[in-house]
Amino acid sequence: MLKGSCLCGDITFETEAEPQGASMCHCGQCRKQSGGIWSSAYVADNDLTITGDVLWFEASQTAKRGSCQRCGSYLFWKAHDEDTISFALGAVDGPTGLELTKHIFVRDKGDYYALADGVPQKD
Repeated sequence: MLKGSCLCGDITFETEAEPQGASMCHCGQCRKQSGGIWSSAYVADNDLTITGDVLWFEASQTAKRGSCQRCGSYLFWKAHDEDTISFALGAVDGPTGLELTKHIFVRDKGDYYALADGVPQKD
C-alpha cells in the first residue's frame, strides 16, 4: 500500500496497485506550479483512492491538475483521454520503492541545473 497526502493533510491518497512510469517533468507548467521539477508516477484511475476536496485546474485542452485548496500542494495530473492518473511522488508518505524511469520535456527545463543521472531523457 502506497499512501500520501498534501502538506496540510486535508487531501490523502492511496493505492495498492504498482505505480508505473516514475518520471520527472521539466515542462513549463510543472515548473511554474511546483516551483521546480515535478516527479510523479501513475496508476489506473480506479486504483487510486483520493480523500478530500481536490481543486482541479484545467491546465490545457488535454489535461487537468489537482491541488489542495488549503495548502496549495500540487498532487495530481490527469489527461482527459486516458484512464490513468499521475500523483506526486514527493507527497508519498515514506519510501516509494520506485526507481526513476525517465525525464520528460527536458527541452523546457530550467537553465539553472544539469541532468547528469544517466536516466533516459525525452524532449
